[in-house]
Amino acid sequence: MHHASLDQSRFQELVRKKWSISLSLTALMLTIYFGFILLLAFGRHVLAQKVGTYIPLGIPVGLGVIVSACVLTGLYVRWANTVYDRSVKDCIESMKR
Repeated sequence: MHHASLDQSRFQELVRKKWSISLSLTALMLTIYFGFILLLAFGRHVLAQKVGTYIPLGIPVGLGVIVSACVLTGLYVRWANTVYDRSVKDCIESMKR
C-alpha cells in the first residue's frame, strides 16, 4: 500500500509541475501579446516612430511578438521532450513493479 501512495504522490507532483510550467509560459505569452495590443491601442505614436529610414518600430516589435511565441513554444517542447517525458517514463516503470 505504501508503494501505491508513493507512486500516486509522484504522479501528482508531475502533474503539478506540468501545469505550473504550462501556465507560466501561457501567462508570459499573454503578457507579451496583450502588451503589444495595448501599445497598439494607446501608444500608436511610439510604434509609428521610424527605425532607420523606412521601417516603423511596430514592424520589429510585431516580429518580436511572433518570435517570442516560437521561442516559448520551443522551450516548452524541449522541456516536455526531455524532463517531462523521462519523468512520465520513470513513473510508469515504477508503477509496473
